[in-house]
Amino acid sequence: MQAETPRLTFDIKPNTSPMPEADRLKAFESLGFGTLFSDHMAVIRWSEGKGWHSAEVTARAPFPIDPASSVLHYAQEIFEGMKAYRTADGRAVLFRPEENARRFNESARRMAMPELPEEAFLEAVEKLVRIDAKWIPQGEGASLYLRPFMFASENFLGVRPSKEYIFCVIASPVGPYFKGGAKPVSIWVSEHYTRAAPGGTGAAKCGGNYAASLVAQAEAYAKGCDQVVFLDAAEHKWVEELGGMNVFFVFEDGSIVTPPLGGTILPGITRKSLISLAREEGVTVHEKPYSFEEWKADAQSGKLREAFACGTAAVVAAIGTVKYPEGEFSIGGGETGPLTTKLRDTLVGIQRGQSNDRHGWLHAIDGI
Repeated sequence: MQAETPRLTFDIKPNTSPMPEADRLKAFESLGFGTLFSDHMAVIRWSEGKGWHSAEVTARAPFPIDPASSVLHYAQEIFEGMKAYRTADGRAVLFRPEENARRFNESARRMAMPELPEEAFLEAVEKLVRIDAKWIPQGEGASLYLRPFMFASENFLGVRPSKEYIFCVIASPVGPYFKGGAKPVSIWVSEHYTRAAPGGTGAAKCGGNYAASLVAQAEAYAKGCDQVVFLDAAEHKWVEELGGMNVFFVFEDGSIVTPPLGGTILPGITRKSLISLAREEGVTVHEKPYSFEEWKADAQSGKLREAFACGTAAVVAAIGTVKYPEGEFSIGGGETGPLTTKLRDTLVGIQRGQSNDRHGWLHAIDGI
């Protein structure tokens, strides 16, 4: 469904009961991930025949949801993940937000939901960051995590696309995604579960994909691992992605392999950025299938020197240990490799305004 709505005007309604400043500063002393939220949210509504309307930035509050609301029964829901950073020179910046806006609409098309004009997506994010600028934390690994999402809100029971939707952006000040910072993570190879299949919703950022991964993630935790990695649904042979992160492999000749996009893997913005940075450094990057048997053999022979996962939340995390039902193996002695470190430092340097943004990836929010 194409968006035909003209440019929206946001009604700004400041929160009259914001979190007390002393409480906010206290909460900033021990930031976790996704448990603390800022004072406001941005909201836009869509209805059939009217399009997008009623744009506002208002106090963060629960939505009244009818028991027959479509999202509760047919799971029409999509979301994005992005971050706002405070640079050393005091600017508030976003990293490649236009890519999030574009991917959001790709997800919307797959889920039979209305597309939101990219300028409205970006404006909603900017206005929320502007009004909650004090919620951008500073310090290593800290940022303001932004969660744009949309869900079906029409009240009906019947299998068809909803005729009403709510788009919203909320914000959460966060610290590092993995406890312990940048140390290598351990991975469990899922034997009984798959994340997505050809023709399914693997390339869409929808809640159902993550719900389907939770039982496998719980299995990973039970095995003492940080994350789960999924194999393809057809042959249960090829490495695809982690529960919420893309994966890369670094070989002895300096080349990189990452599983190709093809409808079953989320097209990560961090993934896309790292491929560009690696190629600029003269690194050969192959987007091609890589089997778990190859992974195991190459790690054991030493041909595989490094492996890492990436995503908005964790940025880049080295993979140190891989466990599977018949055993386990380590990569690079279980340490973070030099190319992983270099790519992560380069990307983080750009995101935080510490390095030359020669790509124009940073989007500054003026006036804050």
